[in-house]
Amino acid sequence: MVIFKKIADIQAWLLAQRAAGRSIGFVPTMGALHAGHASLITQARADKGLLVASIFINPTQFNDKEDFDKYPVSIDSDILLLTEAGCDVLFLPSVDEMYPGGAAQMQTFDFGYLETVLEGAQRPGHFKGVGQVVARLLDIVRPDTLYMGQKDYQQCMVVKNLLGQINTGRPIEMVICPTVREADGLAMSSRNRRLTETQRAIAGIIYQCLVSIQGKMDGGKFAIVQKECKDLLLDKGFIPEYVALANADTLELLDDYAAGQPMIALIAARLGNVRLIDNLLLNS
Repeated sequence: MVIFKKIADIQAWLLAQRAAGRSIGFVPTMGALHAGHASLITQARADKGLLVASIFINPTQFNDKEDFDKYPVSIDSDILLLTEAGCDVLFLPSVDEMYPGGAAQMQTFDFGYLETVLEGAQRPGHFKGVGQVVARLLDIVRPDTLYMGQKDYQQCMVVKNLLGQINTGRPIEMVICPTVREADGLAMSSRNRRLTETQRAIAGIIYQCLVSIQGKMDGGKFAIVQKECKDLLLDKGFIPEYVALANADTLELLDDYAAGQPMIALIAARLGNVRLIDNLLLNS
């Protein structure tokens, strides 16, 4: 695996690869990698192109400085995981390399409704930072295909919106890969390593709630199962931020199950000082 830290270096190298007729797949990450990230690499490898991953903990998408300060850093093990998964190139830039002159000088984007609900409502400014860094990375890498995980579903929708706003000189295909889960259903996440042993033992309850929401979609009332899920989470020591049902294409919030619409259930809850999110497509 080749590692680049400078934009000019990786762009020159990728230019030569394109000239040789190679397509480029891209997996952007913030590090603290796990099997979920490895699954993105595996999917990209199956598509036969040259595979580029990035590791950059983007400060502009953290609305909580404590969350940024505590975000896990594990570069050595991340490099090992990427190498073993078959990644070809790692882009490992500094903040100064990504934002010369400061992030305030970089372009930002308007995502409309997507910025106002769920994660957008709970984390003001978060998606502004996501759009800013993803646009920057896409401009640097110029991939043919972008791979992201379903666990961050709303973020995937924001990035899909972003692809319609930017012009990188070539169309970019976006592939959303299924969420990878632990044996108890907990969605793999970099933040999971901050859970205590006791917290980890109950964290899978979030997935149980999502499955319960799915199980009630034929003839049940969402308001009832929504309350049941919130009560269960509270009883187990979580602080639920939202238990929601939405149209899977638009993220329009739904008051009840809607036959004929693609639907997704989404949950965000805090367990101690760790914030966990997850989702489940109900009729895919």
